[in-house]
Amino acid sequence: MDRSIEGDQAFRRHTLAGRNLEMTFGGAVSFLRRNYTRNLDEAELVVTGIPFDMATSNRPGARLGPRAIRAASVGLAELDAYPWGFDPFDFVPVVDYGDCFIDYGHPEEAVARIEAHADEILASDTMMVSLGGDHFVTYPLLRAHAKKHGPLSLLHFDAHCDTWDDDGSRLDHGSMFLRAVKEGIIDPRTSVQIGIRTFNAETHGFTILGAPWVHREGIPAVLDVVAEVVGDNPTYLTFDIDCLDPAFAPGTGTPVAGGLSTAQALEAIRGFGALDIVGMDVVEVSPPYDVSEITALAAATIAHDFICLQAVKAGAVQQDYGRK
Repeated sequence: MDRSIEGDQAFRRHTLAGRNLEMTFGGAVSFLRRNYTRNLDEAELVVTGIPFDMATSNRPGARLGPRAIRAASVGLAELDAYPWGFDPFDFVPVVDYGDCFIDYGHPEEAVARIEAHADEILASDTMMVSLGGDHFVTYPLLRAHAKKHGPLSLLHFDAHCDTWDDDGSRLDHGSMFLRAVKEGIIDPRTSVQIGIRTFNAETHGFTILGAPWVHREGIPAVLDVVAEVVGDNPTYLTFDIDCLDPAFAPGTGTPVAGGLSTAQALEAIRGFGALDIVGMDVVEVSPPYDVSEITALAAATIAHDFICLQAVKAGAVQQDYGRK
């Protein structure tokens, strides 16, 4: 630990590895205190914000989500990752790329801007972890990832199916996955939706594990189904924070009672190590409706544990965290 650069690590750290001392209540706020940079020569994983919420159907505010998730992440940056017991940055070089710039006066440009932003990052052969933003941002992110990896399996945590009728052009966080299916970006036959608790008469070929099923059968059963359906296909993981019950995530645009707990969500994320996940996002954090930052903290921890999963794949020794 280099004591000469205590504080403001996001700008002052000289390497992507390791950590230095920082005040949890001060200093420049980046995700997990990683270096703010657009130089990706040494990076293997890039965190970026997508501050867009003009496709929201109910409560707005998710454009403020990336800032809130970064702020909530600072406590997670201080100690060895629980329950893993290692510093993930010893195994995976991570940077904070900052936010995609979206002109609020031209929402019709959002898809092109987000897709181009993702194209630029993916061209460096790094993995993206994106912080939303409303859930519509996943659509242009999927377009960019599919250009690189081909048609994708979708691993989708949500209260809503987001496959309601779509006209091919609307800005709507409730229909974009049907558009993605029609465009061949995702393959519903190898995709799983988890935590759903709103009704749609059409499954459109997705395997749906509704929230009541998850509560009855448990996360080990979820992992078994995901492994069987997704297999070894390139997979995009999207986590709408309203998959969690409003007790655990009140700060979101369209809360629905009866959802997963934060503990269930984290257990699931930690169990995806065998999957070929090529990118992920966590979306729909709306800070104006949050309480004591618990929604932002849940989102930050989900992204944090996904990064730890990548560290395990890169050579970290996974602990038997179930007994700790």
